[in-house]
Amino acid sequence: MSDHHPKPGLIKSWVFHILFYVVTAGFAIICGLLALIPGRKPMMTGLMAYTRSIKFLMTAIVDIEIEITGKENLPKSGAYIIAPKHQSYGDGFLLFSEFFDLSFVAGDAIAKFTIVKTILRKAGAVVIDNCGGSDVQDQMRREVARIKTQNRVMFIYPEGHLSEVGTQHRYRKGVYHMYKDFNCPVVPAATNLGQRWNQADIMKYPGRATLEFLEPIPPGLEKDEFMARLETAIETRSRALLDMDNLGALNPDNIGLVKENHVARAKREAREASVRPALDQGARS
Repeated sequence: MSDHHPKPGLIKSWVFHILFYVVTAGFAIICGLLALIPGRKPMMTGLMAYTRSIKFLMTAIVDIEIEITGKENLPKSGAYIIAPKHQSYGDGFLLFSEFFDLSFVAGDAIAKFTIVKTILRKAGAVVIDNCGGSDVQDQMRREVARIKTQNRVMFIYPEGHLSEVGTQHRYRKGVYHMYKDFNCPVVPAATNLGQRWNQADIMKYPGRATLEFLEPIPPGLEKDEFMARLETAIETRSRALLDMDNLGALNPDNIGLVKENHVARAKREAREASVRPALDQGARS
């Protein structure tokens, strides 16, 4: 292991943080106006420009060396799903900057502002209740059918939450239901971006950050086999991408741990509490 560890720049991190929100606010206004134009192309052009602007700031301001690999694994035609590792607020920017007409699944928390909700609706995003449940599955099924008829690429984070770099959450079954309804390949995607921009942290760390598209999982697998293949592919390759010569935000003791943050825990407990009365009633009858 090298003794050279680039130091995080507090000033650079704050400059990036400020510019990130300035650019985001500016594009929120621009995209809000683009949402008034008929058709989806103007909106997607605005979102592409926004994500590429943030990607540029990541490189120019905080010295994150971005590398996108494995694009040869992406299907050449037809609808498919991308299922990436989610370590950083920056993950979505890297992914979205590579596709012009990308649809995506977003939690309802992001849509609490009217302008954001308008932009998401125009962009064709699937906004779901993060607490899950049968209603969400029904909604996902309807939205997936609509997106498939448009022959679009879609992405969903299979963990459902940001994971601290080196760790993982339990993989949620929503990605399987989408895979089954879409009846198309799923492309896992691995990353180590969390070493440079961990979750929502202000501090950024210079160094290499890779987003890698992996070999597609073909349609038609049963749930357990599909989930095992997806999780193994993403987690194994994401750990292999970790830069042990330049740790950045990574704590090596965290590698491979399954964690549950307070948000994920609260939502899991809410789901369990909602089904417990029915289970108790069934046990008594």
